[in-house]
Amino acid sequence: MYASTAFAEVSNTYYEGEIKNKGDTVEIRTTPSITINDYEIGGGLSYEKPTSDKVELNIDHAKYFAFEVNDVDAYQSDIKLMDDWSDDAGQKMKIAIDVDILADVYGSVASDNAGTSAGTISGSYDLGAPDDPVAITKSNILDTIVDCGSVLDEQNVPDTDRWFILPAWMNGMLKKSDLRDASIMGDSTSVFRNGKAGTLDRFTVYINNNMDTVTDGTTGNQCTNIIFGHKKALTFASQMTNMERLPNPDDFGQLVRGLNVFGFEVIDSDAMGHLYAERG
Repeated sequence: MYASTAFAEVSNTYYEGEIKNKGDTVEIRTTPSITINDYEIGGGLSYEKPTSDKVELNIDHAKYFAFEVNDVDAYQSDIKLMDDWSDDAGQKMKIAIDVDILADVYGSVASDNAGTSAGTISGSYDLGAPDDPVAITKSNILDTIVDCGSVLDEQNVPDTDRWFILPAWMNGMLKKSDLRDASIMGDSTSVFRNGKAGTLDRFTVYINNNMDTVTDGTTGNQCTNIIFGHKKALTFASQMTNMERLPNPDDFGQLVRGLNVFGFEVIDSDAMGHLYAERG
């Protein structure tokens, strides 16, 4: 049994083919903002020189696994140990990467998309803050998710490709809420499935146990740093650069090792939000 991961579902991987090793840097050009001017007959035209800010995607993370398989173990086992253990390592690698990403990116969201007065236009949505978390209950969870959608609406984030990552305890609140049938979640089948709960207020909802948690300094309760947004907000690139099997120089059998390099970057902070919540 492995924890579900979310990074591959909520990020874009446009630049993944451009990396080879840890330390590589990918330069990402952003779309410039063009100014719209009023036109008057005979007034002439004013031309601007659009500039495209560059965002660097640094491949500055690397994780590895390494294990040995003794010939005696391989002979006595009914399964192919190296293949089975390599598959297990691959699953654990995904979880480790997911934990790193979810513990980091919430700090890069736009300031208007977080806090007790979120909303770049209205400033009227309480998404919680350290020492003042949102207490989630079965009565307010749907309203809270809708408020998160409204925060993205005020940033003009497209309705399509939105996502929301829920911790398991919050998914439990969702099940106890007024959510009574599949149609509310935009599905014709069950709304509660492993890793993906369905669609709610334009969000594709994912369930995840790898999210960052802290003990709040005021309430003393465990709080979760929850993120939501659009796929254009986060870019991710990863490569398994080395996967080797070689003879064990100190014993009979083989050594198996793998190296995975990766990087991630919030390239559009306006398209991601942060909800700081505790169980109410």
